[in-house]
Amino acid sequence: SSYTISEETTGAPIDGSGTRLVLHLRDDALEYLEPAKLEELLQHYSEFVEFPISVWKETTEYKQVPDEEADADLEEGEEPKMKTVPETKEGYELMNTNKPIWLRSPSDVTEEEYKDFYQSAFRASYDEPLAHTHFSLEGQIECKSILYIPGMLPFELSKDMFDEDASNIRLYVKRVFINDKFEDIVPRWLKFVRGVVDSQDLPLNVSREILQKSKVLSIINKRLVRKSLDMIREIESDEDESKYIMFWNNFGKYLKVGVIEDRRNKDDIVPLLRFLSSQSGEEYTSLEQYVEGMKENQKQIYYVTADGKEKAQMSPAAEKVRSRGYEVLYLTEPLDEIMIESVTEYKEFKLVDVSKEGLEFDDEDKEERKKKEEELNEDHKSVKEYLETALAGKVQKVKMTDLLADSPAALVQSAYGMSPTMQRYMKAQNVASGGSDAGMMGSFNQAVLEVNPSHPIVRDLEHMVKTQSEESDEAKNFAVLLYDVAALTSGYEIEDSGDFAQRILSMMTSKAKVDVRDAEVEAANEAQEPVEDNHENV
Repeated sequence: SSYTISEETTGAPIDGSGTRLVLHLRDDALEYLEPAKLEELLQHYSEFVEFPISVWKETTEYKQVPDEEADADLEEGEEPKMKTVPETKEGYELMNTNKPIWLRSPSDVTEEEYKDFYQSAFRASYDEPLAHTHFSLEGQIECKSILYIPGMLPFELSKDMFDEDASNIRLYVKRVFINDKFEDIVPRWLKFVRGVVDSQDLPLNVSREILQKSKVLSIINKRLVRKSLDMIREIESDEDESKYIMFWNNFGKYLKVGVIEDRRNKDDIVPLLRFLSSQSGEEYTSLEQYVEGMKENQKQIYYVTADGKEKAQMSPAAEKVRSRGYEVLYLTEPLDEIMIESVTEYKEFKLVDVSKEGLEFDDEDKEERKKKEEELNEDHKSVKEYLETALAGKVQKVKMTDLLADSPAALVQSAYGMSPTMQRYMKAQNVASGGSDAGMMGSFNQAVLEVNPSHPIVRDLEHMVKTQSEESDEAKNFAVLLYDVAALTSGYEIEDSGDFAQRILSMMTSKAKVDVRDAEVEAANEAQEPVEDNHENV
């Protein structure tokens, strides 16, 4: 493009001093002559420019004037009747009325001004931010910034937590808006944080490529993350605990993503995580609170994954730990299991998944535990081998355990296996991408069946195995039903619901026949008993 400069001799003279710029538009750009379009552009890009910008536009005002027709028969002393008429005027209207409060000293800005700026700048009239921070950078680079944590989840993030069209951090250069879609200005786990950054060191025509190569972006990024974490900690330490609960319910999933993706700041994010637990009731607990409530000599933090709190409470694997008085954290979302892989320890306490094989306790001797399990497996060898045969293809192996308190059996995964929650998530992802969920996990995720030999149900099965033939349908149905119940309570899905229903009906029918037979025998016995005559002598 090119331009020429020449003296204007044909146009109307300028009153006073100044410069007139005349733009000639192509036919396909006539929309830029519309005042509404000019207002939109000015509010978007030049809302906070220091010098005033006005647009020549037509405005309509309404005023009250006497209604001559209605007042024609007006009697003396009566007030004249009025009517509303429109009045059209033309003139300049100032566009950039908002003031860039980030240029002021934080001590000069009131809380009400911070709230009003947030609501107007981010079109969030009904949202009051939970926290804000106002700061400046000086030295290598100069910039000023205000950051906000919203009081509610922005609408554009409610369907897609990483919506590319969602604007969070607005970048200005010398108060001129540049872009609000720079991905690297903050990590994506801070997608919910809103704010403005006004740099004095970047050119007005800054592009994504220039920013990516610039050290300025890296410095700004680190400072924004640090200030965002400070805001979150400020909410956490607030006397009103409901504020952090509100924050966690809205934005907790973003912190979990931060633990997974942001290794540099992971140690700062982990203390901000919240969980439900076996001892917290309806409240959340933190890892710090868990450690403070640990039993004496406890060296591990226990957790279980499930599809919700109710299912976590039903888990036989968690029962093994709860029965010993230990607290169990409940991880109830697929994202939790991915996140927890990045949090192997907290303050030197190892995090342990109770639904994995080989669970050990700090108050037990490993050799004694191993010897005890070997004895259990040997003492109940017949039922163990029967279950391994009857459940071939369903479980990796069967082992006896005395860790279960109330449940007859539990399904646990090997050290590197996926939980049932994660398996369902992976299957859903595979189906969504056009694959099939059939057999995608293969034998890799076949669980281990842990059996409680002291439970009445297991003792009944052991009696069947010893007294009935190997081909007995009753014993086989009983064994498979034991597996099905363990699968359900451990969070797995029944592969064949029809088969499961048939086994339940078979057992109910068998029980009904036994009850009828017992009733008939009892009735027959009562009929055969002699009747004793009790005569009194008169």
